[in-house]
Amino acid sequence: MKLSFVIPCYRSEKTITKVIKEIKDTMETRSEYDYEIILVNDGSPDKVWSVIYKEATKDDHIVGINLAKNFGQHCALMAGYNNCTGNYVVSLDDDGQTPACDVFKLVDELEKGYDVVYASYPETHQNAFRRWGSDFAKKMSDYMFDIKGDDRKGSSYYICKRFVIDEMIKYNHSFPYIAGLLLRVTRNVGFVNIEHRDRLEGTSGYNLKSLISLWLNGFTAFSIKPLELGAYIGFFTALLGFVYAIYTIIKRIITPNVIEGWSSLISIVLIIGGVLMIMLGLVGEYIGRIYICINNSPQFVIKEIIQTDCIKRK
Repeated sequence: MKLSFVIPCYRSEKTITKVIKEIKDTMETRSEYDYEIILVNDGSPDKVWSVIYKEATKDDHIVGINLAKNFGQHCALMAGYNNCTGNYVVSLDDDGQTPACDVFKLVDELEKGYDVVYASYPETHQNAFRRWGSDFAKKMSDYMFDIKGDDRKGSSYYICKRFVIDEMIKYNHSFPYIAGLLLRVTRNVGFVNIEHRDRLEGTSGYNLKSLISLWLNGFTAFSIKPLELGAYIGFFTALLGFVYAIYTIIKRIITPNVIEGWSSLISIVLIIGGVLMIMLGLVGEYIGRIYICINNSPQFVIKEIIQTDCIKRK
């Protein structure tokens, strides 16, 4: 049995060696498992590729993948999935917050019959903004995939079986959303409570812009429900407009001398106009992403792969 650890690396030159050591120490406790560590440099501006290169040339368990530019965490994961060979695939972060020492809790739970097992954190060591982002992503996934009655929340630390990865990598478009790809393959998902750590160093690479971009990937790549929601909003605003029109007529009949003000009219115009612009923007987002996919924009571009004495240049 072989485990593949896939780790996207960005601004982690000072933390990734600690993560690697923790994986190695943990795997030594269960010698019946072979393993490989796939480290994907996602166009990091620091010297993390130098660290990856050094680690990969001295340990044949480590594979380094250098992307040509920053494609984003989910694209970097897909690059790793396309180059891993394990029976089970583990995804975790490069900052030490996801405890690699608990990987066999995930393995043991997976072997109970699940296809995917997430680490679930009773308490997350993130700022309020990131917690809010995670909660929103959870609600978004539940809405898109009709998941009801399950308050458990997944994380970036999870394990899945090989057939799940084989299906996921068939998706070759520019905007992968990992949770969506997983749930598109299977709903046989388990959870294990694991302690979430503080970051070893630095801050999260996600800001508001990158979170919105990620949410849009999830919304537009796997569901037309946002368009359905737009239709419901349009119907609701039209109904409000109809009710207000009746109210205005009745009020005019009862008190014909009352001069109607412009404020209510302007407010209604702004509300309806705002809703229309939002929905036009959403439709434009769908069309734009279709256009980019038709033009075969790459999901990721591998510059080179390094493993012990073998260097493959793309």
